Amino acid sequence: MGEQKVDLIRDDTKMRLFMQALLNDVKALSYMLENDLFENDITRIGAEQEMVLIENRTLKPAPVAMEVLEALEHYPWMSTELAKFNLEINLDPRKLEGKCLSEMLTEGRDRLQIIQQELAKHGASLILTGILPTLRKFDLEMSNLTPKPRYYALINAINKQLMASDYQVRLEGIDELLLKHDSPLIEACNTSFQVHLQVSAHQFVKMYNLSQALAGPVLAIAANSPIVFGKRLWHESRIAMFQQALDTRSSHLHLRERSARVHFGNSWLNNSILDIYQEDIARFRVLLGSDIEEDALAVLQEGKIPKLKALQVHNSTVYRWNRPCYGISDNGKPHLRIENRVFPSGPTVLDEVANMALWLGAMCGYGEHILDVRQLLTFEDTRDNFEKAAKFGIDTKFNWFGDNKIAATDLILQEILPVAEEGLKLHHVDQGDIDLYLGIIRERAKSHMNGARWALRSFTRLIKETSKDEALTVLTNAMKEHISQGGPVHEWPLADLKDLKDYQPVNLKVSEIMTTDLFTVQKDDLIRLVAEMMDWRKVRYMPVEDEKGRLVGLVTSRLLLRFYTQLSNPLANTLSTVEDIMIKDPITVSPDAKVMDAMQIMKENRIGCLPVTIHDELVGIITEMDFLRMSTRLLERLSSISGEARTNAEE
Repeated sequence: MGEQKVDLIRDDTKMRLFMQALLNDVKALSYMLENDLFENDITRIGAEQEMVLIENRTLKPAPVAMEVLEALEHYPWMSTELAKFNLEINLDPRKLEGKCLSEMLTEGRDRLQIIQQELAKHGASLILTGILPTLRKFDLEMSNLTPKPRYYALINAINKQLMASDYQVRLEGIDELLLKHDSPLIEACNTSFQVHLQVSAHQFVKMYNLSQALAGPVLAIAANSPIVFGKRLWHESRIAMFQQALDTRSSHLHLRERSARVHFGNSWLNNSILDIYQEDIARFRVLLGSDIEEDALAVLQEGKIPKLKALQVHNSTVYRWNRPCYGISDNGKPHLRIENRVFPSGPTVLDEVANMALWLGAMCGYGEHILDVRQLLTFEDTRDNFEKAAKFGIDTKFNWFGDNKIAATDLILQEILPVAEEGLKLHHVDQGDIDLYLGIIRERAKSHMNGARWALRSFTRLIKETSKDEALTVLTNAMKEHISQGGPVHEWPLADLKDLKDYQPVNLKVSEIMTTDLFTVQKDDLIRLVAEMMDWRKVRYMPVEDEKGRLVGLVTSRLLLRFYTQLSNPLANTLSTVEDIMIKDPITVSPDAKVMDAMQIMKENRIGCLPVTIHDELVGIITEMDFLRMSTRLLERLSSISGEARTNAEE
């Protein structure tokens, strides 16, 4: 959404005018390609850095982006993102040569430091991650949409295209995520590090196809987004979350094919960049428009270069993982770029520049030696590689050139890294830079450790020791600390409970600590079945629901005890049902209620549990054991802090 002045087109005449400008832009681009008007004698690089803002106290999202932007409005490289807890910075384009990579690293760190200094005034910090572990579903409500007309317009435009009643997300990994959401704002889960490579118009087809072929392997080694809402999912869950968050399609009984607006592509590129733009115009309806002040064809007739504003607006609403870009250089010449959108943000700027070096070097190296990657790899294998890399990350096994089956780490170490080094040397990149950044990739592959593996291993260990909320908080704190130190992720020790001294579960909502993996019964079930289930599962409360998942009652261990003690011969009443003893109107709580309010309800009513419901649908349960676990952990922390204080005093 680089174009600021866009809006939802509600007037038919304005829509036709915008479409006319869009078609003129395509014709103008065709003319420029045919007449070789593009800048073809230089290779430039650039990047966009997205980030998440978090509160220092809770390590949850901090919606302070607008305040930070207002304070730093004199920096033109800063911009908003979809949610109030995200920001983006642009790194200056530079020629691919010399110490360009280290310059990019220094510039990125310096600009992030400026933002961090301002965030400190708001009790907040920035963090680089594809998906923030402590992000909660309710953080993605419309109240957190960045208050800019273009974002409201985009949300409304996508909602108009929605064919189903909700947006649906379904992901399976170690755990499973199934949820519905009422707006595309769930896309704000995702933050990325987008790399730009300017290429010659003559070489665009070859280079774009190479970027598609390389997308899977570079994603696998860089994966960094495995945890969403406390679930361990794909190694790069960001890929699926982005697509499904903006997926307006609905299932049908018939087999008509429809493409998601976020997509990898449907085939190799065969003729020119025009193929992509033409397909996207034909396949995806215009979402947003803008007042177009130029006639691109008339501008060309005057011997000038058009901005192709209509084409760029439409291109900004179709989310290819390798996106074609048109721009005008400072010298006034038009150029073409490939925007690599597959890399997640983080874990550190050092890791990001290493990812960048790998992709740029591989693009240039293979571009020198491969005439046509379509002769070495089928598009079906290429797309399959990308999907597998998103799911399995560094554990992926790829279909590679010559139908070779090869593990991700072997492919990186044996084939892609040597080509990437040669590619960077061809552009006279400093050897020290090459050794540093490709060395990080090499060690990452050798140690079989990237951001996704680190997060999965850390979180899996943590949730065996504490509650899910504390585990996510500890994980996020470890990321924050390691990012500030700047070392690459493959050197990070796993997150440990003792590393977070001040866990503060303040303002928690019920949804953050409730149990969602429920065992339930129905009112016609035998009481004996309930008693056995509660004994098997070692639980004291059993919700009663109907066939549609609506809560209709609650059975407690006390009710069971009363039932059996009042019987002179329990065996004579083996056909009694749950309906005979259940609490028919149990007190419930909303998942959005504060935990402190839930505790107060339980205290006032002298009850030990609260079923959690949304419009009578059972979604979870919260019990006194949940509060006991929280209290125990807090007491353990206080005891640990007190012990450390005494030890320090004695020393």
